[in-house]
Amino acid sequence: MLVLRSFRLLSLVGFLACAGAMAFALWLEHFGGLEPCPMCIFQRIAMIAAGVVFLVAALHGPGAAGRWVYAVLVWLTAGAGAVIAGRHVWLQSLPEDQVPACGPTLDFLVDALPIWEVVTTVLSGDGNCAIIDWSWMGLSLPAWTLVGFVALMIWALLAAILPRPTTTV
Repeated sequence: MLVLRSFRLLSLVGFLACAGAMAFALWLEHFGGLEPCPMCIFQRIAMIAAGVVFLVAALHGPGAAGRWVYAVLVWLTAGAGAVIAGRHVWLQSLPEDQVPACGPTLDFLVDALPIWEVVTTVLSGDGNCAIIDWSWMGLSLPAWTLVGFVALMIWALLAAILPRPTTTV
């Protein structure tokens, strides 16, 4: 249990989980032939943001109050990813006749619209986001991503709670 008392190690494991998730996403894109939809790209951004928070936390190794600051930051980044992934799962569960029409690519949206309109347009979803290209054990990739974000949020709480200050004699 001594290992679970190190905030830096717990944060490093959180970072490695985010890096592993991103590596898997990139492998699916470049070697599995899966093209990410706009919502997938936003989930990647949230995963990278959570990973950066975990990495900074691991490098910093703050005191008790600082651990909670990092936990809140992970909750914000991973929570945003969970919301996006949850919306993505919801879109995939819609009957075919209720799926929104396919929209323009993310590149076009970024070139043509202000950033806030890009975000709201992507989060509304389109037909591209409703396609299930990959699944494992009955869950689509966005569903697994949602599970991952929730796990990261729980991990951040554990990282804030488990470490105890060391005493010197």
